[in-house]
Amino acid sequence: MLTDDQLLRYNRQILTPDFDIAGQQLLQAAVVLIVGLGGLGCPAALYLAAAGVGTLILADGDEVELSNLQRQVAHSDADIGSNKASSVAATIADLNPEVNVQVQPRYLDAGSMAELLAGVDLVVDASDNYPTRFDLNRACIAAGIALVSAAAVRDEGQLSVFDPHRAGTCYRCLHPSEGERSALSCSESGVLAPVVGVLGSLQAMEALKVLANYGEPLRGALLMMDLRNMQVQRLKISHREGCPDCSHLVR
Repeated sequence: MLTDDQLLRYNRQILTPDFDIAGQQLLQAAVVLIVGLGGLGCPAALYLAAAGVGTLILADGDEVELSNLQRQVAHSDADIGSNKASSVAATIADLNPEVNVQVQPRYLDAGSMAELLAGVDLVVDASDNYPTRFDLNRACIAAGIALVSAAAVRDEGQLSVFDPHRAGTCYRCLHPSEGERSALSCSESGVLAPVVGVLGSLQAMEALKVLANYGEPLRGALLMMDLRNMQVQRLKISHREGCPDCSHLVR
C-alpha cells in the first residue's frame, strides 16, 4: 500500500499507461543487486532509487579516483578515496531516503554471488571485466533471475536482458569463450561521459520493465548503439546450442 507521500513522489510514473499503482507496488517490493558502481552503475543506481525500487544492494570493491568524476555522476570530489558502493549509497540517501540500501564494499566472486542472490529479484551487471560477467551469468541462471547487462567504451555501447529461464539467451550464448580475461577498458580506450550515462539509464529502464511487468524487455535481443553517428540497431540473438551455462534448461 502506497502512502500519500509516495503517491505524490511517484505520481508521474504512476500516471504512465499500463504502469499505474500496481507497477509502483512491484518496484517497492523488489530487491535489485547492482554489481559495479562506476560509469554504468552510477546512473543505473540513481534512476532505480529515484523510481522507488524498495531495496538496492550495491557491490563494488573499488575506490573513487579523480579520473572517475568525468562520467561517474554519483561521486564527487569529496568522495575521492572512498569506496564506490558507499559513495553511491550516500548519494541515494539524499535522493530518496525511502530506499533500503545495502552496501557490499568488495569485489564479488562466484561464491559470494550465490550467497548474495538469495532473495534478489534482478541483477544489473555494470562491471567492467569478463570474469565477473561470466560468473554473474552462471549465478543468475542458478538463481533463476534476470541479468540486465551493458557495456560501453569510446562512443559505443550495447545492452541486453539475459533471462534464459523465461526467453532468449544467456550471456555465454553471446560470448561463448571465457579465454579473454579483460574487456576493452575506458582507461585504455577512452569513453565520452554521456555514453555511459545513456547505457546505464537504459539498464535502469530495462530493470523497471522486468520488475514491473511493463512493456517488452530486451530478452533475446541485443541493442547496439553508435552514439557518435546516432545509429541504433536491435539484433535478435538466439540460444547457442550446447551452451555450457544454459543448455540444461528445458526449452
